[in-house]
This record gives sequence, structure tokens and C-alpha cells, in this order.
Amino acid sequence: MLTTVDHSRDSAGLRYVYPVISRRAGGVSIGINLNPNNACNWACVYCQVEKLTRGGPPPIDLAGLERELSGFLEDLLHGDFMLRQVPPEARHLMDIAFSGNGEPTSAAEFAEAVSVVGTVLERFGQKGKLMLRLITNGSLLHRPDVQSGIRHLAELGGEVWFKMDRAEADEIAEINGVPGHPTKMAKNLEVCAGLAPTWVQTCWFALDGAAPSVASRAAYCRLLAPLAGKLAGVHLYGLARPSLQPAASRLSALPAADLADFAGQIQNETGIRVMVSP
Repeated sequence: MLTTVDHSRDSAGLRYVYPVISRRAGGVSIGINLNPNNACNWACVYCQVEKLTRGGPPPIDLAGLERELSGFLEDLLHGDFMLRQVPPEARHLMDIAFSGNGEPTSAAEFAEAVSVVGTVLERFGQKGKLMLRLITNGSLLHRPDVQSGIRHLAELGGEVWFKMDRAEADEIAEINGVPGHPTKMAKNLEVCAGLAPTWVQTCWFALDGAAPSVASRAAYCRLLAPLAGKLAGVHLYGLARPSLQPAASRLSALPAADLADFAGQIQNETGIRVMVSP
């Protein structure tokens, strides 16, 4: 049975397609993994990808992706997959999500992959019914092909979940493993919001036993405030699954009350709605 604490990319025995139970989506999510080589241009300390490496994905077999997604949707919609693999309370198909083991927009074929998924959705009568999502770190929004793929995703009724864990340069560097450029992050976020409905997704946790500081919280709100009215909202979530990175022992979950308190601050200081998943 699938659970919220196991997001294995191999659960369906496929290369590009995998099912998970997503606590934030609220049911079964069909993942699209364009990084089967476990390579990413970021190295987040909380990442659950085993043997994560730096880099980009290999060439994507788009025909293979279409076959896998079509076959899996057939089993899920018309077969007994839900009965066999999903607990009764989670037997709701919620979305198809470009996520996986690295940054999906780093694939040269990203825009084409969005088109492939759109074709399959239409074939199954799910276009406009089944949500299509992109879960991204937003670092490649300057690329025209990435913008084209996101624009097409929006045309299919989809949305983007844009990673923003911290808003100060040193914290971005420590948490996400990349040089911190808050101004660039804010610009990319604004561009993304202009292309498709966009949620900010933020993983909020303690590092070395210490919760993010008052200054960290304030910087986060300052960065988001100018984007009020342009964003769909914020997904604020805690640690649900163990990190598989070297810094794993430094991470710990915060009490639900701490996340609720920060959510209230975000809403009060920015006017942006927040959904919390402790």
C-alpha cells in the first residue's frame, strides 16, 4: 500500500511515471520524473532522493513517457490499482505532477513533455478535469523553452508550485545548496506567476535544533509582500519524510503550532493566503 511517508519513484516499476499519496494534494498524485539519474542543479538539505548528484537529466524518451503514462492511467482509471495499492481514505486521483528526482525544467525536453502529458489527458477525457502541476525550484525561468512549457501547462488548466524555502542569501545557500540571490528568486517568481497560477512552496523546519529566526521570517514576508495579488498562495509544510542527504541529522520537525504561527504572520504581513501541512 502507498503511504504519505514513502514517495519511492520505483513503486510502479516504470522509468518516468510513479504514484504517490500526496498530503498537500490530498490523494493520489501521478509523478512525472524527468530526472531518473538522480541529478539536480540544487542540493537541498531535506531532499529525500538517494544518491543525489549535481547536474541535469539524460535525454528523455518522449514516446516512452507517453506509453508509461497512458498505461498507468488506464490501470488507475479503469483497472483495480486503487483497490490494490491505495488506502480507502486516499482513493482520489488528484493530479499529475512534474516532480521526481531533480529539477524537471532542467530537461531539454521539458516543454515537449508537457505537450505529451496534455495529449494523454485529452485521450483519456481528463483535460481540464485532472490538475497538471509543475513542482520546481524556479531557477531556470529565464529560459524561453521553460517559459513556453509553463505557458502550455497553464493552457491545460495547470499550476506551478515554486520552491522558496528561505529569503536571505546565506540561508538559501545553506538550505538549498546554491548561491543565494533573493532578488533573482523574486523576479523568477513574478515571471512564473505571470505565466501560470503559482503557489510558493516552503519547507519550514529546525536546523541544529533552532527554528528559523525572527529576521528570517521577516525577510521571507518582505520578499513576498510585493507579489500579493499575483500569487495563488503559499504551501507551508514541515518535514514528513527523512532526508537522505549528509545534513539529515541536523534537521528536525517543528511543532504544528510554530507553522501555524508563521502562517499567520505571512497572511498578516503580505495578504497572501497560506495552507499549512505540518
